[in-house]
Amino acid sequence: MSEPVLSLRDARLTLQGNAGPVDILRGISLDVEQGQSVGLVGPSGSGKSSLLMLMGGLERATGGEVKALGHDLTTMNEDALARFRRGNMGVVFQSFHLIPTMTALENVATPLELAGRADAFERAEAELTAMGLGPRLHHYPAQLSGGEQQRVALARAAAPRPAILLADEPTGNLDGVNGQAIMDLLFDLRDRHGATLVLVTHAPELAARCDRVVQLRDGQIEGETQATPSRTTEAAQ
Repeated sequence: MSEPVLSLRDARLTLQGNAGPVDILRGISLDVEQGQSVGLVGPSGSGKSSLLMLMGGLERATGGEVKALGHDLTTMNEDALARFRRGNMGVVFQSFHLIPTMTALENVATPLELAGRADAFERAEAELTAMGLGPRLHHYPAQLSGGEQQRVALARAAAPRPAILLADEPTGNLDGVNGQAIMDLLFDLRDRHGATLVLVTHAPELAARCDRVVQLRDGQIEGETQATPSRTTEAAQ
């Protein structure tokens, strides 16, 4: 049996607060297989985003083990983590984190250039066009709607063809129509590139499209549900 793409064993995250240490994650054990889509759900403060950050090496576990593609993220320094993310992960946030002085095309192409891709602008244009943004390549973020900005952020995450795609409330700042479009694009990216998708969401309709839904509460896994055959079929249509 192949090794999980993401593997956490008794992962813990404790941060120092004004009143002393605060336990954010309290012993998370979880495996995610290649090509799976996993939704992380739970009330505010349950640790969903913190868990996603551990998976992406954006937060360092204070206990336990976090592995991605067989690499132990807890033993890497910041430079090694940045290189690993650049080569293997795409991350999408609720707030789009686009560079305001760069066009949509430049926002997507620049990380590819930094990674040494000779075809950075060609690949960026192809990914933006696949997102329906062909006419908006040379627009700046301030000239784009919220839905268009999130599409640019998705294109930037997807252009390097990452093995792992992480999304933190990707529809949280969008209206219903744009949120639905971003949902469709996320799962299309998973299907087109074969990426493993892990997302944090408060939207039941987005979680329902995932193969697995993991419920968190008070920094621990409270339960998990699997996709039903009918739901999987509907998501594929």
